[in-house]
Amino acid sequence: MTPYKFAPALLLFLVVGMGCKKSFLEVLPKGKVIATSFKDYELLLNNPNLRHVGAAAQLMLGDEVTSEEPYYSALTLPEQRLFTWNDQIYQPDEDNPEITGPMQSIYTYNKIINEVMDTPDGTLQQKRMIRAEALAGRAWTYFLLINYYGKPYQQATAATDPGFPIITTADITANQFSRASVQDVYDLIIDDLEEALPDLSAQVFHRLRMSKPAAQALLGKVYVFMQRHEEALPLLDSALQGLATAQVPIQLYDYNKTFAPDGIFMPIDVFGPLYPVTTENEEVVYLRQFSNFHVLQNTLQVSGETMALYDPSDLRLLLYSNTPFPTGSPFQAGAQRRTAPSIVPFGVVLPEIYLLIAECKARKDDLAGAAMALAQLRNHRMPPADAEVPPEVGVEKTRLLQFIMHERLREFAGLGFRWFDMRRLTVDPVFEDITSSHTLYHQDGTTTVYQLRPERLVLKIPPKILIANPGMEDNP
Repeated sequence: MTPYKFAPALLLFLVVGMGCKKSFLEVLPKGKVIATSFKDYELLLNNPNLRHVGAAAQLMLGDEVTSEEPYYSALTLPEQRLFTWNDQIYQPDEDNPEITGPMQSIYTYNKIINEVMDTPDGTLQQKRMIRAEALAGRAWTYFLLINYYGKPYQQATAATDPGFPIITTADITANQFSRASVQDVYDLIIDDLEEALPDLSAQVFHRLRMSKPAAQALLGKVYVFMQRHEEALPLLDSALQGLATAQVPIQLYDYNKTFAPDGIFMPIDVFGPLYPVTTENEEVVYLRQFSNFHVLQNTLQVSGETMALYDPSDLRLLLYSNTPFPTGSPFQAGAQRRTAPSIVPFGVVLPEIYLLIAECKARKDDLAGAAMALAQLRNHRMPPADAEVPPEVGVEKTRLLQFIMHERLREFAGLGFRWFDMRRLTVDPVFEDITSSHTLYHQDGTTTVYQLRPERLVLKIPPKILIANPGMEDNP
């Protein structure tokens, strides 16, 4: 594994090449990345900046969170607009991190995809692997963007639903862009991953770098979001099997041990447990992350309704506090704040692989297999005696699918996963009648409730980008 260091030309780019161009590519670096050798392109993949998603909008958008005064007033105006599912999040003169960070990553990936094979050094296999990692990284990034700006995938309408501009070159002189369809974006994601898979490392050799198991898990997740569960399950199973040969530790933490008096997550104090940093988190297969400052700023909590989904013996409750940091009266209506993690891993994570396998098996009527996959996760989150799926749930498909979605909440509440689930479930025949709301609790005991309208299952294109691209279609 190449250590994290930069060639001088690349370092110069990273330090001074972050100006803006007045077009859609205003979010991309101005100037050129000077890379001439295979190692230069590998160094671009090793850039720690690629791991940062750039925004945590999905934290504010999930319907499992709530907030209360006086802490709510400490949120930024864009955060408050996201929490209230406002139509317009940004002003015409404001950049939006939901696009700027991902587009900078896409610029880097395109640079590698289009140029690394022409470098004079490195073996053909080495160059193909670097290109494959960039293809899969671009796929992950577009999957993030389409879940912000495109409607949830429906086969009947995806070809006409506006998606996101597809950019496959690292050309900063381009200045006119239009939105591809949702289908086009999903086709790009699938094509990139399928092209990448044969050339990726069969072993996870570093959490920041894409591997075959990580790409298989990602493609499986994409298929789940497209309701193509038959195709998703073999990929997810293969990803899980491929992790057995990982060169870095990949395993589920057993909270029965890690939260024991001598466990690695202890001690629990006002700051919460000693949760592992993302680069050393053994549940991370492919690392992408964002900051979750709400854990110490008290600005966002997990709702009482969601907290009620946990069994009293569920050790994930040790990741919560019912009081503000560092001290104060309990939050209203049973809400609690997460105490960890403050940096959220949001790439490919092992717990989600188990949950996606369980979902696919349940949808294929393998209810026993789904319950077994759930138990493999739950045995690491609570005493084994309490980990089995309730018998009355495990024998009925719809109830089991609902239980799996609740398990996703128990595992990922307050971590940004719920927004993506909310979107896809609105077009799922089993769950399509769901509604979402946010409650703001005031200090006098009154509340303001915000209802999510179907239009705001997608974010509007930021005004600054629309101004630079007059012909670009906005979301309603």
